[in-house]
Amino acid sequence: MVYDLQKAGIWKRIAAWMFDGIILSVLAVGMGALISFLVGYDGYSEKLDKAYAKYEAEYGIVLDISQTAYQEMEEAERLNYDAAYEALIGDEEAMYAYNMMLNLSFVILSLGILGAYLIWEFAVPLLFGNGQTLGKKVFGLCLMRNDGVKVNTMQMFARTVLGKFTIETMIPVYLILMLFWGTMDITGVIVIALLAIGQAACIIATRTNSAIHDLLAGTTAVDMASQKIFPTTEAMIEYKKKLAAEKAAQQEY
Repeated sequence: MVYDLQKAGIWKRIAAWMFDGIILSVLAVGMGALISFLVGYDGYSEKLDKAYAKYEAEYGIVLDISQTAYQEMEEAERLNYDAAYEALIGDEEAMYAYNMMLNLSFVILSLGILGAYLIWEFAVPLLFGNGQTLGKKVFGLCLMRNDGVKVNTMQMFARTVLGKFTIETMIPVYLILMLFWGTMDITGVIVIALLAIGQAACIIATRTNSAIHDLLAGTTAVDMASQKIFPTTEAMIEYKKKLAAEKAAQQEY
């Protein structure tokens, strides 16, 4: 084991990230499906679908069309469509179902991703020790504190929830959804681009090639086989004292 920093190779880190990302995505989908079932999302979806079908049959139109298709309608067709749309948005039960679906979508998405992160990036590393996910374990990587001491629970929690979940995942996801729904302008694209540039700058410019989540938690990804990791701060201090004493002894000769 080497005391000096033995950084994890970039290609190993990418491979481990891709491996964990696949499993994390599967977990997030599974968690989202479970939460969707528990909160009754499908029930609201069915109510809204029934409302659509009701007014489409009543007015003889299709409500779910593109803006281009709407513009290509004859004036009489457009007036009929507008009347159907007004009837739909005037239906309190349908609008309640729509608003519940919209709000629950954020809840399901957020909790599904959070649950996946807590399982795969927090609980599993605590089980394996040294901050290892299965991907890191497979590719021989691990985490340590910046001073060479074993990572603790609070650091793993901050790394997972504040860094990976909040900043690196949910901020971009929410901005993309807002752009998709038309509730966010070009500002959202700029924020996403700045976040991506900041992430790349952190990895390139820092001595430990650390991403945002590692900088926030004070952790470093290292090579498991060659990096010496101390169990406690006291052990690290004692080791440094030993090295200093050996160096001083050598200088006396």
